[in-house]
Amino acid sequence: MTDVEHMKWWGWGVDGVGFHHEDKPGFAPFVLNAVGLDLATAEQAQQPAFDGLTLADPVAPAAFVAALAGIVGEDHVTTDAMERVVHTYGKSLRDLVRIRSNRIARAVDVVVYPADEAEVQKVVDAAVAQDAVLIPFGGGSNIAGSLEPIPGETRTVVSLDMGRMNRVLDIDTDSGLARIEAGALGPHLEAQLAAQGWTIGHFPDSFTHSTIGGWAATRSSGMQSDKYGDIAQIVRGIRVVRPSHDDRDGVLVIPAIPSASTGPSVREMIVGSEGRLGVITEITAQVHRVAELREIQAYFFPNWEAGLAAMQAISESDASPIITRVSDSRETGFSMATSKERHGMDAVLAEKVLPSIMRSKGWTLEDICLSFIGFEGSAQHVARQKKLVGAIVKKHGGMGVGTGPGVLYDQKKFDTPYLRDFLLDRGAAGDVSETAAPWSKLLPVYNAVVAAANAAYDEIGTKGWIMCHLSHSYHSGACLYFTFAFVGGEDMLAEYDVVKSAIQQAFVDNGGTISHHHGVGVEHSPWIEQDISPEGVAVMRGLFSAVDPGENFNPGKVVPASRERVS
Repeated sequence: MTDVEHMKWWGWGVDGVGFHHEDKPGFAPFVLNAVGLDLATAEQAQQPAFDGLTLADPVAPAAFVAALAGIVGEDHVTTDAMERVVHTYGKSLRDLVRIRSNRIARAVDVVVYPADEAEVQKVVDAAVAQDAVLIPFGGGSNIAGSLEPIPGETRTVVSLDMGRMNRVLDIDTDSGLARIEAGALGPHLEAQLAAQGWTIGHFPDSFTHSTIGGWAATRSSGMQSDKYGDIAQIVRGIRVVRPSHDDRDGVLVIPAIPSASTGPSVREMIVGSEGRLGVITEITAQVHRVAELREIQAYFFPNWEAGLAAMQAISESDASPIITRVSDSRETGFSMATSKERHGMDAVLAEKVLPSIMRSKGWTLEDICLSFIGFEGSAQHVARQKKLVGAIVKKHGGMGVGTGPGVLYDQKKFDTPYLRDFLLDRGAAGDVSETAAPWSKLLPVYNAVVAAANAAYDEIGTKGWIMCHLSHSYHSGACLYFTFAFVGGEDMLAEYDVVKSAIQQAFVDNGGTISHHHGVGVEHSPWIEQDISPEGVAVMRGLFSAVDPGENFNPGKVVPASRERVS
């Protein structure tokens, strides 16, 4: 490639003229060169018609539905077809394709909207008495298959939508602990906290459409976990509704104690349990005062290896950033190509000066990697952190380019998941898989996953794309987050299975975990035994069987159900 071609690829343009597609500015380079999809000629799918879906009648005895209505009110129980479909799947590629292609194997039967914990308890008791299945529902953003009923399930399946339970109940200002109802969506939750000067600091990609209960149930991680921790560190106390008995009321309560030596952690058992141990109704979360200053700095590294080494050095240093993220060269190209069009001096700097500086350093534009590192705190603290990080970046051959790209990162940080729908509308499949591994294994895992994905594309006979970024750094390792895409053929889901399976297998074969923050559900459960060992699965299965012998709570998730139900 010539320098001019490199600059076009990275979206910088030539002679001040940006390289953009009239339909989707800056998106054409990625799609045309990587996936083989021409946006100018691709036929756009029509909006799926709901009336075209084949949906079985609900398995919902009238007396049971009436009993549920007597608990939450008639307006908060429904067997409406649209509501049932909405509550059956999450937002994975598999979920979207199944709905679009009319492949709904088993929908939920009844959707219930409780108003408080007391109503949840009554619904749980009624459902267990009926031998129904209960699946808690937060924002519906899950991509691991944690929401869908088991195909062939003959019992009534109830989706328990927690959306009415969405309040911050109180804040212990001395301790920085907030009691929050499980159905609070990210933006609503953060707005309630911000009104009193607090933040939870948890911002997953799904932030706008996910709930704190869902975060806890799937062991979520957010973009600022380097400072605030994953949800397992944020959740200090928890309330979970289980079936009541003559000698106990059914509410499992873990108080918000800083630390305790009280046997195996029941709190840790609940976090990540995906509804299999009961219904999470309330979280006591660690919250923080809103910082005086927040700043996202952008840096470039000459290559992926240098970027990884710098992130590791930062994790081992005295620096304490809120975000440490670096994209590989492919994702860097994608980010540059989808950036907003530049004008005036900004265009000159980005499109002429910056590439010139990089070439003068001996960098190859095809290999450069973009990094975002975030800082929060007092002005003095932020200044010191930037100085520490700046020295590490320089030591590893990188260079800072200021806050401009960081502002764009903040603006776009919740947008990327929507590209899945954009691609699917045009016949292409796009999805994500993430893992975590020790620093010593990150590069081998990365190389193995890229090779596995490319081999899978060859196997299905199509051109494909895979890109990655490192995020969520820890002292011992980090998360690698992969995005992949390809043009689908006659059976997109069968082709997707080949690619997805190759990526997941590459994780476990090379020392990574099967999921860092998306959960297990049914999507990742085929690899759970390889991840935590057969004995680990036996312990987990024993836990689920002991606390839910009737398999009423979201059976089949994390580990397969112990008994197969067929119609």
